Amino acid sequence: MSQAIGNTALAYARVWHLVDARQRILGRMATRIATTLMGKHKPIYDPASDCGDYVVVINAKEVIVTGKKAEQKLYRHHTGYPGGLKEIVYKDLQEKKPDEIIRKAVSGMLPKNKLRENRLSRLYVFPDEENPYEQNITKIYDKTLFIKIKKKIKKI
Repeated sequence: MSQAIGNTALAYARVWHLVDARQRILGRMATRIATTLMGKHKPIYDPASDCGDYVVVINAKEVIVTGKKAEQKLYRHHTGYPGGLKEIVYKDLQEKKPDEIIRKAVSGMLPKNKLRENRLSRLYVFPDEENPYEQNITKIYDKTLFIKIKKKIKKI
């Protein structure tokens, strides 16, 4: 007999979330995105199943980091050839590929297993406000929205 109770198809339905990265701190934003990609915000979360949602990030050029990370943080990759270790500073990467900064931060916060690539494939990062997925988006992450909800909870 099945253990599922109720309409589980609705629980597994993937929702599109919009995240505006303008003036957001990179690490805090990346943790929320990783949680949404994994599906931890859903009541049916299971670490072995891929039940997360889609996330669209806009304004990736305007994400901020705290302290001196803009000058000190290094992103490294290896070409595969001897002596092929390449390093790029955060500021330079932000000018050339601002989407890679958010993608690498979220990738580092996801579990290192076979579901990681599938989850990252549902992350769409755009350097500006324009994106082709505007019709799909059903939920919007907004800092002011979270503050209003917290204030209402405190009143109750």
